[in-house]
Amino acid sequence: MKEKLVLENVQKVYGQGENAVTALHNVSLRVKEGEFVAVVGPSGSGKSTFLSIAGALLSPTSGRIFINEEDVTNLSSKQLQQARLHHIGFVFQSSNLVPYLSVIDQLLLIPKLAGTETAQVEEKAKGLLTRLGLRDRMNHYPEKLSGGERQRVAIARAFMNDPEIILADEPTASLDSKRGRDVAAMLAHEVKSRGKAAVMVTHDERILDLCDRIVYMKDGTLVE
Repeated sequence: MKEKLVLENVQKVYGQGENAVTALHNVSLRVKEGEFVAVVGPSGSGKSTFLSIAGALLSPTSGRIFINEEDVTNLSSKQLQQARLHHIGFVFQSSNLVPYLSVIDQLLLIPKLAGTETAQVEEKAKGLLTRLGLRDRMNHYPEKLSGGERQRVAIARAFMNDPEIILADEPTASLDSKRGRDVAAMLAHEVKSRGKAAVMVTHDERILDLCDRIVYMKDGTLVE
């Protein structure tokens, strides 16, 4: 099975000399097609740095990153931006929706930014919203949506460019247990049914049974 995301001996050091702080110590992880992996650990353990490096938002001090079997470790910032737009979908804790865009326009913005607009993108957006139970919310603005609906929009948006990898940062943190589970279950279903890979940083133990694998981060190291 194809490996969608690979981190090899990744280290991240902030500062220099006596002020140097190592946020990640030789972290390695392989995530295959159709696999949903949870990363858990206390605050300050390096989870956010790990996710930023996995998502090509931050470069490692050493080590290598492969996205969809391509080595992206030494790409320029412009090339990394293209890698993010075409290969990675992000789902954040607060959904990060644009307040002045309707639900459908949140999704249409993604192919526009990536330069992949076609005549079919609106139908694709409507299809994603239908699948996630949001068809009747298509023309609503974020302020008119519940927390669970906003997170479902964020999931639909993350899948809009058909990315290889979904990275989710505490996607259920602001939701009650039922809505949180619904959101995680939808994420798991999309990953399985469409052969994607997903990594979710979470503190929510109620949803860990939906994941294929749980890895633990402690003091910048990753333990299976």
